[in-house]
Amino acid sequence: MVQVKDAWVRWLPGDVPSGGYATLVNPGDRPVSLVAVSSADYRDVSLHRTSEVNGTSRMTPVDHIGVAPHSSLEFAAQGYHLMLSHPTRALKPGDSVTCVLKFADGAVLTVPFALRAPGDVGDVGGKSDMSDMPDMPGMQH
Repeated sequence: MVQVKDAWVRWLPGDVPSGGYATLVNPGDRPVSLVAVSSADYRDVSLHRTSEVNGTSRMTPVDHIGVAPHSSLEFAAQGYHLMLSHPTRALKPGDSVTCVLKFADGAVLTVPFALRAPGDVGDVGGKSDMSDMPDMPGMQH
């Protein structure tokens, strides 16, 4: 069974999309594939990957995130991550949100994600803002 470690969301004020991060650990003998995530705390949760194409950083949705057998995958702002949009309640740093991770083999994990303010210990790259994220239409940072 896949394990999830260090699950957290970079809290941002208002209705700005937030990034979700965790480390997926696959101790098994077969690859696993995360295919969907949902949360009662956000209307929209999607899987994303940031990659560099011709010198330009681009964030794109993906339909799955695979983890090889006996390995782990750490989410990062400049790699795989969750995009959480439209909170359904008022959230603040220190809160916890619950995400339901669904895998291709039918496994489901319910995981608490800690909400951290930008720049908190453990924040991706210790950034105090989202300057490392690529520009997206309709998104401000």
